[in-house]
Amino acid sequence: MAAYIVAQLDVKNTDWQKAYGPKAGALVQKHGGKVFAGAGYALERLEGKKPLPSVLFILEFPSAEQAKAWDNDPEYAQLIDLRQTGADADIVVLTASTRTV
Repeated sequence: MAAYIVAQLDVKNTDWQKAYGPKAGALVQKHGGKVFAGAGYALERLEGKKPLPSVLFILEFPSAEQAKAWDNDPEYAQLIDLRQTGADADIVVLTASTRTV
């Protein structure tokens, strides 16, 4: 079952992005994922009062295991450190629940 990584970034500076982007994208692909939405998309509030993030990414993976493998990849750990030099992030994995509403 598909899993989604949802990342909300508050970008403080963009110095890290050139080195981060291509490498992070390659690691997403390595783990079977793809960018579902990200840079270049506009955010528009429909409801709520919290500040909108500078950037919101949605990554799609075939499974939660593959999404977590991407996040735990040792190569990605270096990129996390790089990203954190210029952005604060809230990142979650979203999977289907068996619970009904």
